[in-house]
Amino acid sequence: MELKDIRAQLPYSKPFLFVDELLHVDENGIVGTYTFAENLEFYKGHFKDNPITPGVILTETMAQIGLVSLGIFLLQNEPTEEAVIVFTSADMQFLKPVYPKEKVTVTSRKIFFRFGKLKCDVVMKNETGQEVCKGILAGIITSKL
Repeated sequence: MELKDIRAQLPYSKPFLFVDELLHVDENGIVGTYTFAENLEFYKGHFKDNPITPGVILTETMAQIGLVSLGIFLLQNEPTEEAVIVFTSADMQFLKPVYPKEKVTVTSRKIFFRFGKLKCDVVMKNETGQEVCKGILAGIITSKL
């Protein structure tokens, strides 16, 4: 499966697509990037005169790259026409703020994938290579609702 094919299968669109590019994927993990545009709606109120990317958006970015994109790759040989990957849990640590116009790189390492459940160790770094957040994300594969 080509990296561009994984991105095309993501069930998101702008303004809620937080995957610009997928750089690498294999059965053990995935790496991708996203740049936070300065005109994103949530920056208008978080925080006034000093916009910072909300933690929930950082978590969503990590889930889209590190869980859903990896799940699509891992499911490529499964008969899953009606399957969706549903985010189920996150245990996150937020270490540094992410500002508008910052490009982040998300690296996800599969912990396990069995019985329809995917669990990953995910790290987000800024352009200088500093960790901005990290955590354990999990999801399940289920039939469409």
